[in-house]
Amino acid sequence: MPAGTLYRGREGMWSWVAHRVTGVLIFFFLFVHVLDTALVRVSPEAYDDVVATYKTPIVALLEYGLVAAILFHALNGLRVIAVDFWSKGPRYQKQMLWTVMAIWFVLMVGALYPVLGHAVRALFGS
Repeated sequence: MPAGTLYRGREGMWSWVAHRVTGVLIFFFLFVHVLDTALVRVSPEAYDDVVATYKTPIVALLEYGLVAAILFHALNGLRVIAVDFWSKGPRYQKQMLWTVMAIWFVLMVGALYPVLGHAVRALFGS
């Protein structure tokens, strides 16, 4: 490729991409959640069967991913608001992104046991 034709994005571009991806993932989760909740009116037995599949270790990992997506989307959204509405926001956007990532990491470590504790107990016993 000729020089200068390919944007080699840095932190700002990757946070933009991650913000859109997490937004779409959260949307699809909400869509599926509404559908499976609506199933209770159609067939309570089918609803119980669907909910039973949610108590597996694989779904617990998906729930942890959902927590990760929601936390990143929320924290990065606050960063975007700061960049847009704070006069010094664009100057400090990179530092704010790394702060968001640090806070996200700490919160994700804190979410390990509450979200994945049941899965660990199911796989390895109490």
